[in-house]
This record gives sequence, C-alpha cells and structure tokens, in this order.
Amino acid sequence: MQIGEIQEIYRYPVKSFAGEKLEHCAIEEYGMLGDRFATFYDETKKDWHKYITARNIPNLLNYRATFQDGEIRITGPDGQEYGWDERLLEEVQGQTKTRLSMSAMKEAHPEYPQLLSVDGASILIITDSSLNKLQQTWGKKLDERRFRANFVVKVADDSITEGDWIGRRLKISDARLQVDSFCQRCVLITMNPDTQVKDPTLLRKVNEEFNLHFGVYASVVKTGTVKQGDKVFLD
Repeated sequence: MQIGEIQEIYRYPVKSFAGEKLEHCAIEEYGMLGDRFATFYDETKKDWHKYITARNIPNLLNYRATFQDGEIRITGPDGQEYGWDERLLEEVQGQTKTRLSMSAMKEAHPEYPQLLSVDGASILIITDSSLNKLQQTWGKKLDERRFRANFVVKVADDSITEGDWIGRRLKISDARLQVDSFCQRCVLITMNPDTQVKDPTLLRKVNEEFNLHFGVYASVVKTGTVKQGDKVFLD
C-alpha cells in the first residue's frame, strides 16, 4: 500500500551539528551512509550522559557538517573549515570547561555498527501531516529541522500517523526499513536551529498533543538508494 513519498532527506554526520539537505542517499546496514558518524564526549560521565550535545554547548548547532568522499567536513560559524580532527577539538574545547574527547573515524563507518556511539537507532522519520498538525496547534511557524529527521514523508492521507507503522516495514525504492519505535522528544527541539533561542512552549505542546512522541525510528532490513520523490509503501 502506497502511503506517501519522500519529501525531504537530511543527513547529520556529527551529533548536534547542523547537517546537510540531500537529493539522494545510500542506505547501509547500519543506517544512512555518513549519518551520525561522530560525536564529542565528556569522559567523566557514563552511558548517554557522556555525549556532548547542544544542551551543553548551544553553539554546536552553528557548525555545519557534511560527508564528502568518506570524510566529514565542518564549516564553523565564522566560515572556517575543519576536518574531524584535533584542530576541531581545540576549537570546540574553547567553548566549555568540560574536558572533551571525540569519537574515532575509521574507514568511513560509524564507531559501532548500530550507531550506538552516537544515537539509539538507525533512521529517524517524520511526516508532513504531523508537522502541519503541530504547527497549527502551536500557532507558530515550525522549522522541520528542529526534529533532525532523516526523512520527511509527505503522506497521501492526513489520517495516517507514524505510530501506525510501528512493527511494520516500509519499502522505499530498493530499500526496506523496519519501523521499531517512537522517538521521544527532549528540550533540544525548543532550540531554534539558526539562533539557538529557546521556546519551551514547543516541548509542552508536543507533550500535550503527542505524549512527547514525534516521529519514529527505523532499522535497515535491506540496503539501497533513496531519492527525493521516491514513493513510500507500507508492507
């Protein structure tokens, strides 16, 4: 059953950095090629608490990360360019008293096969229907980048919700995805991706209307290539 089409594709090579908008992407066994490959750590903490995000350093959102020819390239707020290297670490370290380290980049793959060095699941999907509903109830213009989704799906029927897909598979071109769980939202969505100005009313509205669930996580069943405009089918 066709449920919609791929409206937008985004890739975020570095946790909490701005990402890149794509016309097409490769889906590997662990997720989107080049997505969520790298992160900064606070080595004094454990588990998910050790990952440095825009909650710790809001200015991270002003660094734009791209994935080019197997390497991460960074453009800073002042236009300076960096690789995923010690020079970048020194740049970011200057913005916090917390002693930072950075994840390894080896052979153009994430540190761990299932991206557990950076995030809890492979691919994040939201729909235009949910975005429109939230924008209407919030009463303010809503930037989809706040949700850092990999795919924005334009659904054929506004009554379709991402929650209907959990436990089922999506077919997109030659790729197959298994929809595993909701994405539970946190304070990061309250930050304007360009100015970092916080608006806590957005998180409250997501809680009221969606029980903090906005978008779904999916894992990869079959690799392939996904393009903007590809039809999305629910198996």
